[in-house]
Amino acid sequence: MIANINGTRVLRIAQHVLNIESDAIRGLSAGLNDEFVIAVEMLLACKGRVVVSGIGKSGHIARKLAATLASTGTPAFFVHPAEASHGDLGMITAEDVFIGLSNSGESEELIAVLPLVKRLGVKLIAVTGRAESSIARLADANLHVRVEKEACPLNLAPTASTTATLALSDALAVAVFDARGFSGDDFARLHPGGTLGRRLLTYVRDVMRTGSDVPLVSLSATVRDALFEITEKRLGMTAIVDQDSRVEGIFTDGDLRRILEHTGNIFNLPITDIMTYKPRTISAGQLAVEALELMERFHINQMLVVDAHGILIGALNTHDLFSAKVI
Repeated sequence: MIANINGTRVLRIAQHVLNIESDAIRGLSAGLNDEFVIAVEMLLACKGRVVVSGIGKSGHIARKLAATLASTGTPAFFVHPAEASHGDLGMITAEDVFIGLSNSGESEELIAVLPLVKRLGVKLIAVTGRAESSIARLADANLHVRVEKEACPLNLAPTASTTATLALSDALAVAVFDARGFSGDDFARLHPGGTLGRRLLTYVRDVMRTGSDVPLVSLSATVRDALFEITEKRLGMTAIVDQDSRVEGIFTDGDLRRILEHTGNIFNLPITDIMTYKPRTISAGQLAVEALELMERFHINQMLVVDAHGILIGALNTHDLFSAKVI
């Protein structure tokens, strides 16, 4: 620890900041009113795109709001208010909705472009800390984010106010996509390159082994037959199926280790004497992440894939899920 730092004071300040900012968010929750509902209705009715703008710290929050809206099914983009007055207003159409963020409600750059935006017939949602401000008065809906004080010891640096604005922005985006019926599949389609997309778009049928790669033996097989199949197919297990290919059981390398501890020569034993009956199975149409969840819940490394009639159609293990980047 650096000698000049008072660790106790550092922690006390950090706790003070977190308490003030959490109080600011709780205050927002208590103060929500019909203006918020009106704002959500405007965004749902928007036939164009949502244009989000702000400057300084509010601009950073505005960029985040635009990104969150766009990633949850509401086309949106950020426009810098200073650039808007130098040509970027051309990106805004009468079918858009404009969201202006300004804690003071008096940001000159925003005030300069809002009359032009309103002249186009664009609906305006203001997110301000002062209900009587110029920007709030221009708005069709004003979302009030006034905080009692900043977390900054000097009560100057935007801290609690930016946290409150960010939280309210998230609340707005979530309320909109909930009302829109935005689903996990919709989210995945907008995030195909990320982990979330892979988890929501990858199905068991996409990762399972099929055909001759699926280890299986008949009910008449011996343990020796099962071991040969496990070794050849390299999935750490084999399915045991009846004459119609319906799954009757499973035998894993873990089962083999357990019986070796208590039995002598087991290789000629009928597989039906030691297999696990009614194993965990999954359908090809389920998400791969559901297979992972079942494996983790029941502490297993492999699963058999069956159709609606219990007929074996595939198999997979944790390595398959890892290769598909589901894990």
